[in-house]
Amino acid sequence: MSRNDRMDTEDAGVELMLAYQAGDEAAFDRIVELYSGPVFAFLTRFLGASSSREDLVQEVFLRVLRARDRYQPTARFSTWLYRIVFNLCANERERRHGGEASLDALAAGSDGDSVVVDWQDERAPAPAAELERKDVVRAVREAIAALPERQRTALILARYDELPFVEIAVVLDSSERAIKSLVHRARENLRVALAPFLEQGEAVAGVEELS
Repeated sequence: MSRNDRMDTEDAGVELMLAYQAGDEAAFDRIVELYSGPVFAFLTRFLGASSSREDLVQEVFLRVLRARDRYQPTARFSTWLYRIVFNLCANERERRHGGEASLDALAAGSDGDSVVVDWQDERAPAPAAELERKDVVRAVREAIAALPERQRTALILARYDELPFVEIAVVLDSSERAIKSLVHRARENLRVALAPFLEQGEAVAGVEELS
């Protein structure tokens, strides 16, 4: 999705929420249609391939529904929405893992889940190369899962959802300067964790992009 498309979506989100607030029930259906995919993707990257993701997506939009009367367009709609999603994720992780990362869950992956790895050679790999790729994908997911919660969230929103630091600061109730520091530390931690793959000359373009 291009930046212009993203801005159109954001504008549509605010307009739709205000329309829903004014009594247009169909506007809520359109909100779900526009944002259920990004919400599901965030939940997958944050919590892993959990069977509870569908329930959490429903809970996110139930909270949107309950916020109908008190919603105020003080930020882009996705910023407001991601704050709801982040709070749900934090609560779910605390309930399931006592605040510790579930490495196995993230390593398991899911259909359509994107990771930080972008392979340069798109030709069908030989079996040995395929195994190597799976090892790298697993390593990346485990490295992301092992990041402190706020580092991981800031990195996901910056890297995958392309939110500017000022908006991530709103999601995490922090300052733009603090978010820049969080993303920098997350990138450095990933580079350290994935150093063996870089030293072996693995084609991990996504890791290079973290610098």
